Amino acid sequence: MSDRQRTAIITGASRGIGAEIARQLAKDDIAVAVNYANSPDAAERIVAEIRAAGGQAQAIQADLTDPAAPCVLFDAAEAAFGGIDILVNNAGMMQLSSLGESDDAMLDAHVSLNLAAPVRLMREAARRLPEGGRIVSLSSSVVGLYQPGYGLYAATKAGIEALTHVLAKELGPKGITVNAVAPGPVATDFFLRGKSDALVAQIEGMNPFGRLGTPEDIARVVRFLSGTEAAWISGQVIRANGGVV
Repeated sequence: MSDRQRTAIITGASRGIGAEIARQLAKDDIAVAVNYANSPDAAERIVAEIRAAGGQAQAIQADLTDPAAPCVLFDAAEAAFGGIDILVNNAGMMQLSSLGESDDAMLDAHVSLNLAAPVRLMREAARRLPEGGRIVSLSSSVVGLYQPGYGLYAATKAGIEALTHVLAKELGPKGITVNAVAPGPVATDFFLRGKSDALVAQIEGMNPFGRLGTPEDIARVVRFLSGTEAAWISGQVIRANGGVV
């Protein structure tokens, strides 16, 4: 890496885990591009918070389901910060359904945002990140648990894990690490939406710690993998889930 400030693109960073990742990376003096699709006010609040704490941040709109979005996002982030060192693939969607009751619209939506968008972003990162670069993608601990109703979501996240292993081998000679973090249930609107209090309590009871994860639990792992001390860790999937196996 050069002597300039390290910089990161974080997709889906206007709320939840993505927003906390932006906060955590900013603590390490990393300038962050806060990507959002439809929530400019939320994104600007995160940017203002980071700037108020002495960090650098820029909100950048990009609908990642658009095939042209990765190039637009990288161009805008490079214009703001002079270069990009870290890509965090956080944006995603989850709509639960048994496979038999799902339809093509649900399938296409999951594949478009959860798989195709990160693939295009990682492809762009492979072309642009310098030596010492970092790629961290969010998978999910539902990969390996194989729970009913999560089929489409788990399938797209399994694809992310496979690509992580492959890309780590392809980019290792360039000194770029590629890893994934697979959260368990995390107390965000993304996870809690549509779930009853009784179901949430049941899920909490399945965890050895007796609680849901927090955005901070996940963001701290991403922060470590994005840092200079993780230079010898690549091709790994870290299941940050409180011991659910």
